Amino acid sequence: MLAFLLHCAWACIKAGHGTLFESRVANDVVGFTFHSLLLLPYFSWRATHHAHHKATGSVERDENYVPYHRADYGLPPARVARSADYAEVFEETPLWTLAKVLTMCIAGWWMYLTQNAMGAKMYPKGTNHFSPGSPLFKPHQRPLILLSDMGLVAVFGLLWVAARYVGWAGVARYYLVPYLLTNHWIVMFTYLHHSDPTIPHYYGPEWTFLRGALATVDRPLLGWMGRFFFHNISHDHIAHHLFVGAPFYHGPEITKHIKAVLGDEYNYDSTVRQFLASASPLELVITRTRTQNTFYAFWRSFTQCLFIEESTEGGIAFYKNGRGEAAREVAVGAVGLLQNGNQEKQADVATA
Repeated sequence: MLAFLLHCAWACIKAGHGTLFESRVANDVVGFTFHSLLLLPYFSWRATHHAHHKATGSVERDENYVPYHRADYGLPPARVARSADYAEVFEETPLWTLAKVLTMCIAGWWMYLTQNAMGAKMYPKGTNHFSPGSPLFKPHQRPLILLSDMGLVAVFGLLWVAARYVGWAGVARYYLVPYLLTNHWIVMFTYLHHSDPTIPHYYGPEWTFLRGALATVDRPLLGWMGRFFFHNISHDHIAHHLFVGAPFYHGPEITKHIKAVLGDEYNYDSTVRQFLASASPLELVITRTRTQNTFYAFWRSFTQCLFIEESTEGGIAFYKNGRGEAAREVAVGAVGLLQNGNQEKQADVATA
């Protein structure tokens, strides 16, 4: 049952992007059916996911995993913040952190759908994926949002009928447990696509579609099993954002060319890069074992990607950890030099 639900989730993603079939109607029928079986509103998700692709990495307009700000935690400004200020907010036992991780994995998807948790900050409280009048949707999308809700009601009805035959314990065993595990994998995939200490987020005019698409992460999630069973969903995620209409089986070929063009700027899982820089053979073995673990990558992002600054050099922000430290920072004056260089190039072209 878990394998079936996971493949439902994969088919939903591809159908929502219009890459499962050539026919849009066929994509929508399959996407609506499988999404409903997962108790997820298909047309609602499709609308906000398309918006996410159009604004990936934009602090103001992205729809998913939008970073928290310093003010969200009640922290003082960076220039006066002390170690004790950060410790008071972020210091906690590993067991409590693990409980928060499990809560996010199990309930995070529904918290996003029902409360817009970690969604775009431009929407008011109460924003959700189920109300046709939600500010997430345009007026012409509202009938399809209602249809998505009707699909969920139908599946709840099927579960009630199933409970009459196998009991609620049977429904929990054969549907609820696989369903919660499916939610876990959905959250883990998507969170690791867009959360890493090395990737930037952009304010205002600094954001462009290309910058946003490149501010994602390719990861060897679950190794060969992740590539085979989850159809390159994490191994080739940058390719997916650059060429959203490309079928999944072209992902490895596209990624090969992206690597050739970007070189060192290609954003690969930074936990894997750590072992490449290890000094001693012993350190290499220890770090290799640790860094190729998908769950370690998730733990590191969860504990290190805590907030970004509201005001940054050149409108580019990187995640900061529980000590107020960023793994990367924009070099002072670098943005201005780049902008001046671009203006000079444009002037040369205009006078040529």
